Amino acid sequence: MKAIILIGYMCSGKTTLGKELATQLGTTFIDTDQLIESSTQTTIQNLFQTRGEHKFRLLEHELLKSLPKENCVIATGGGLPCFNNNMDTLKKVGRTIYLKHAPDVLLDRLNRDHSNRPLHTSAITLEHLKEHLLQREVYYNQADLICTTNDQHSDFILNQLNHDELP
Repeated sequence: MKAIILIGYMCSGKTTLGKELATQLGTTFIDTDQLIESSTQTTIQNLFQTRGEHKFRLLEHELLKSLPKENCVIATGGGLPCFNNNMDTLKKVGRTIYLKHAPDVLLDRLNRDHSNRPLHTSAITLEHLKEHLLQREVYYNQADLICTTNDQHSDFILNQLNHDELP
C-alpha cells in the first residue's frame, strides 16, 4: 500500500484521523511535527521562536526525504505542503488527502485547542483565518482526494475514505 498522507489546516484532525486510519489499516502512523520535535529535542513552538519559521520550513523539507513511501499513514504539519515544493514531493511519496473544513469550524477548534501552535494566537479573527486558509488552499487543493468534513466525527471521515479510494 502506498503511503497515505493527510494534509490540511491547523486543527483539521490530521493526527486524530491519521491514528485511527493507521489502526484500521493495520499500518504505522507518522506525525511529521512529532518527528521534528524528537529529532531536535524541542517543541515546534520553540523552534519557531528560536530559529524562525524559515528554518523550521527547511527542517520540514529535509524530513520529507526520509519519509517511507509504503505501509504508513502520515499526518503533516499544516504548513508543510505550502513551502519548498513540498506538495509535489508529498504526491510522489504517497496518496495525499486534504481534510477540508469550513473556516468557522477551524476557528472554533483552534480556540478550544490548548496546545501550542506557533501560528495561532487567541486574537485570531475569522477574517484572518479565511485569508490564511485561502493562501494555503492553493496547495491543499492539489491533493489526490479532498475530504470535506465540516466538523464530522472521524468515524464519518473514515467511512468516506473507503478502501476502494485508497491506494
